[in-house]
Amino acid sequence: MQVLLINGSNHANGCTYTALRQVADVLEAEGISTEIVQLGAAPVRDCIACGGCTGKGRCVFTDDCVNGIIEKAEKADGFVFGTPVYYAHSSGRLLSVLDRAFYAGGAAFAHKPGFAVASARRAGTTASLDAVMKHFTINQMPVVSSTYWNMVHGNTPEEVLQDEEGLQTMRNAARNMTWLLKCIAAGKEQGILAPEAERGKRTNFIR
Repeated sequence: MQVLLINGSNHANGCTYTALRQVADVLEAEGISTEIVQLGAAPVRDCIACGGCTGKGRCVFTDDCVNGIIEKAEKADGFVFGTPVYYAHSSGRLLSVLDRAFYAGGAAFAHKPGFAVASARRAGTTASLDAVMKHFTINQMPVVSSTYWNMVHGNTPEEVLQDEEGLQTMRNAARNMTWLLKCIAAGKEQGILAPEAERGKRTNFIR
């Protein structure tokens, strides 16, 4: 089993990475392989709702990391998306990546468990978690819970390491992820497969 962790921070080894590393360490100790993907500081296009991805499983824009992430997602069994809080909300870079990856390659994420992690000096964490986790709930993904909201506080990695409850929350989320992945695998062995969703009904409120 493999979990893909995406670091939406511009800083490869900053506060968000510090939180994700706590998660990855627990997963690896439980025998689950991990990969932390760093989005970096290169430009990332926003989704323009062109519809060009329909039926292709890939975004029409090929000059950034999104299609590579979809390819990794197809092989992954679970996901953790980490976002810094720069201005009271989640990383615009991460949201652009997720919007396009889920729009174009939603099948690679469906029915696979995931959770979000937010890192902030002070405020904006709950709004950030809400924005990121909407990608899970529209795509039939089990949302992994923990013992508090998945956030850490600190202005530097060293300060994040002092947030003992925040780090504890990361580790507990990782343990719950491990448990859920093993439950899903056991279910598959017993012939319990993901349900088929109904499609085709759309309600437009302006007629």
